[in-house]
Amino acid sequence: MAEKNPTVDVSKIVGYKYPDRHVTYNKRDLLLYAVSIGATDLRFTYELDPLFEAFPTYALVLALKGDSGDVNSYAERSKGTFSIPGFPKINLNRLVHGDQSYELLAPLPIQGGTFTLQSKMIGVYDAGKGMVTESESYLVDASGKKYVHMTSSAFIIGAGNFGGPKRPKPTIQINPPNRTPDASQVDTLSPHQALLYRLSGDYNPLHADPSLGKKLGMKGAFLHGLCTYGFSASAVLKHFAGNEGKRFVSIKGRFASPVYPGETLETRMWRVGTVKEVGLGNAADQDVIAFETFVGDRAVIAGGVAVVRTGAAKL
Repeated sequence: MAEKNPTVDVSKIVGYKYPDRHVTYNKRDLLLYAVSIGATDLRFTYELDPLFEAFPTYALVLALKGDSGDVNSYAERSKGTFSIPGFPKINLNRLVHGDQSYELLAPLPIQGGTFTLQSKMIGVYDAGKGMVTESESYLVDASGKKYVHMTSSAFIIGAGNFGGPKRPKPTIQINPPNRTPDASQVDTLSPHQALLYRLSGDYNPLHADPSLGKKLGMKGAFLHGLCTYGFSASAVLKHFAGNEGKRFVSIKGRFASPVYPGETLETRMWRVGTVKEVGLGNAADQDVIAFETFVGDRAVIAGGVAVVRTGAAKL
């Protein structure tokens, strides 16, 4: 039996509120992000388009981008993430992004500006071979208006067996139907995809320096998981919401395996019913889309679920 880790105090970790962080963005940031996740519609990639709008998942980059428009230090940006009471010392190279949920509460202002990220730790779980942490963040403006709600989990290899609770399973599980996808999107990544995406604010050297990836047993520099996530969101928006950002409601998915620049993504998508029909809420004018993203036969995002408003929905 593995020895219990006495350095983890769940009661101090869960509920811990991080200091508020100021974050900023401008139109150029919106354009750069949209291009880096494969969006091609001019409403996301051309600021003079009469329908110009922020790609709905843009706010995912703000935690690491912060309030700077310049290159930043990933190590400096990340070091406070687990410097909280009751948490053991960890090696960030042993941390893997587990899953990500993102809910758009209001359209992101196209003029950009300064906002605040309000974040707290909402769960810590014992997975035996590792620890799972779960945190949530809200993007808020100066008036207190909330634009985005994000939840993210991380798996920390080797930090388990501390006698903590197991992560609860979702009460409702949405799985892809056993039939041909209703839509499929194929995107061939540029060999420089990670170098492009990192300009939005995630300057982790693992996504740029092949030698660092190889030291961790990877083939080389690999793509940011949130870049793959963005490609998936773009595919869903294109095929089920007419590329209208205002129809986007939410998306979630689990990062199943790494992606390398130059590989080809295939996002397979199924409409499984309305939010009301599948039991996720009372909305009859919101469609639930199950999706999975693959490289060949290798799943890279699993358990994907997105919600979009139908064309007839009132906003």
